[in-house]
Amino acid sequence: MIRTLLRGAQVITMSPGRPDAEGIDILVEGDRIVEIAEHIDWPETETVDLSGRIIIPGLINAHLHTWQSVLRLAGADWTLLEYLHRMHGIVAQHCNPADIYIGNLAGALNQINCGTTTLGDWCHNNPTPEHTDAAVEGLQKSGIRAVFLHSTPGRAPDAPHPLAEIDRLLDGPVRAHELITIGMAIAGPQHSTPDVAVADLRAADERDLVASMHQSGGEPAPAWEAVHRAGLFGPRTNIVHGAGLTGDWVTTLVESGVSFTTTPENELGHGHCTPITGQLLRRGAAPSLGTDTETAVSGEILTAARIALAHQRGLDHQQHRQATDMMSPTASVTSKQALSWATVEGARALGLADTVGRLEPGMQADLVVIDATALNLWPAHDPIAAALHAGLANIEAVMVAGRWRKRDHALIDVDVDEVKSKLLESGERLVRELNAVVGNAGYATSQPPR
Repeated sequence: MIRTLLRGAQVITMSPGRPDAEGIDILVEGDRIVEIAEHIDWPETETVDLSGRIIIPGLINAHLHTWQSVLRLAGADWTLLEYLHRMHGIVAQHCNPADIYIGNLAGALNQINCGTTTLGDWCHNNPTPEHTDAAVEGLQKSGIRAVFLHSTPGRAPDAPHPLAEIDRLLDGPVRAHELITIGMAIAGPQHSTPDVAVADLRAADERDLVASMHQSGGEPAPAWEAVHRAGLFGPRTNIVHGAGLTGDWVTTLVESGVSFTTTPENELGHGHCTPITGQLLRRGAAPSLGTDTETAVSGEILTAARIALAHQRGLDHQQHRQATDMMSPTASVTSKQALSWATVEGARALGLADTVGRLEPGMQADLVVIDATALNLWPAHDPIAAALHAGLANIEAVMVAGRWRKRDHALIDVDVDEVKSKLLESGERLVRELNAVVGNAGYATSQPPR
């Protein structure tokens, strides 16, 4: 079994009771961390000197419609209404399984490149089993750890989730795949009849699967109360966005152990309303983070963490100023909290809290090496802040399940040029289909550099 000893870095474990950062070694054996200590000596071990680096747990993007990478940033100036019409009403109709495959492969590889080791892939453009299989294959090919959250396009409110397809996935090759697990991306009580919302959540509970759902804008529909009465809100329930939920509902859901995922940059830009971060913090909870769609924003989850942090601090300063004519005397939210949203809380939201999100013996060896010697981070007086403010150029190496997926600032075992070529071919065709319907307003259609 391969052993790798990581030595010389400042390590941020995100484990309770440990220092924020510490100069310790990490021993990886197979796919797991087996020891963390100040000085580890182990025979027949590959030793990697990471002096001047910071090691953090693998980042977790808990909500991404990965297939949409084929139209990366084509809708950067779209509102939510334009996105729904153009992406779902037009583009999605023209996506074949090959488009879904390359979108998921390229999107997942980009996540690894940005330091994400675990992805919540909320797949809602799979009208056929072939589309679904192509999406899963793209994730598998990339080498990322993922929860494939199976959704269905264009479901009527009284149509239950297709459980035969969920069971097919559970009984198929995904069951044996060490990095891919299945969840249900359901329409949820905001977009279903009460009977269907209850049935879908009960089906997820019977299969012990994470059930994720959108809630954005507008007060909760009647089906929310039906689900609550049925006792189906719990730790494996994930609510994306949460904008529009009343304070009483947020309290009820937090007390039930529900997880929340906010996608702050997309929510603020598209018009989902104010991110739910502050409501959760005031109730002793915290969000996980996602980037939602690369048609609109960057896929870098650290960017999402910084935006979530800055936005909430701004709201808190404003509230304090209104009450006292002075900004807050101390930070209302810390950098470590923001980093936890992209690690610990992401793992909890995807049902993987015992597997990833922290660096501890027995946990999966998912980690990121940040080059803190680069000019934008040096000197790294505060490793937590340096890690949070790392950019793509600082992500030197990424390990997933004990296997390097990125080393020396480059992805490993992938022909990036071939992936880019296929992504361009797919994206250009889909942009032409979009142009044929809505013309050139609202997004760029010029040829990207080859």
